[in-house]
Amino acid sequence: MCYSIEHFLELMFLRSDTNMLVLSSLPIFPEGSPLSPEIMDLTRQTVEGLCRDERILLHAQALPNVGTQRAALDAMEHTASRYPVAAWKTFTHFPGAFEGDGNVWWLDDRDGGDLGERFIRKAVELKIPTICTHKGLSLGSPNASPDDIGPAARRHRDVNFVAYHSGFEAGTTEGPYTSETAHLGVNRLIASMDRAGIGPNENVYAEIGSTWWYVMRYPDQAAHVLGKLLKHVGQDNVLWGTDCLFYGSPQPLIQAMRTFQISQEFRERYGYPKLTKELKAKILGLNGAALYRRCTGWNRTPRPASSRAASWSRSGATCRARTSPLGPRRWPRS
Repeated sequence: MCYSIEHFLELMFLRSDTNMLVLSSLPIFPEGSPLSPEIMDLTRQTVEGLCRDERILLHAQALPNVGTQRAALDAMEHTASRYPVAAWKTFTHFPGAFEGDGNVWWLDDRDGGDLGERFIRKAVELKIPTICTHKGLSLGSPNASPDDIGPAARRHRDVNFVAYHSGFEAGTTEGPYTSETAHLGVNRLIASMDRAGIGPNENVYAEIGSTWWYVMRYPDQAAHVLGKLLKHVGQDNVLWGTDCLFYGSPQPLIQAMRTFQISQEFRERYGYPKLTKELKAKILGLNGAALYRRCTGWNRTPRPASSRAASWSRSGATCRARTSPLGPRRWPRS
């Protein structure tokens, strides 16, 4: 657990091969949060002052279901005007799963109303059309299911939807994706995309923070999680994540990813891709660089599906050419 900005930066930039990261808000009310906008931006400014380049991106917390809708949307506008927001972070099961007050919501407004729709439209209006939503690790809340990702992504093709944790549940043993297991764990995200007609490398992304930390010690489960996501969500759309705020230096997770392989048996039986050096480099950072338009200039407009591979290639080449006072800016080696 990180207890200070200094300790966090030491773990990330000195005790791991991390060169750029995203700070993402927690399911805690902003008052007194250890990752309030002020603290996140202070962390960003500290690193920029030391390195003289951009190392930290910020996810701004959005709470469209807390208070009046007008006040919540105005708060998004205020945050976007004050901080360099790269994406929005939401929790559709907050605060209900924590407070027991029933205050939960869905991105696709399946229970009626227009809260999710108004929130998404506001993100587009503010020209920050990337929405990262906690999906999985649900504390028993059905609203943390990724079932709403597919319908929201189909309705809003101009928005990028990032499913944090990819729908993973710690109590579920991950296996292959089948119709009989479509309601379990990571399979829920894939099923939601299938029902909505969202294919690989479109506007849905799968982030593996905490998920990889759990499954890397179980090779078969790890192979199924990575294999399914790469096959169904897309090789350009699986994003690295560590949740290192809770687990310490991400170096063991990076090393595990570098050395991990999906067996030939699983590749042949389930159609999973081989984890090549190039594919691991994409997972470990280049996919994120392309999503957030870093190293090739800031453009918050989501990429059309047909342009993503070319965008990734250009981003990767430029990222590797940049240097900083701490040495070459390179994504973790695979």
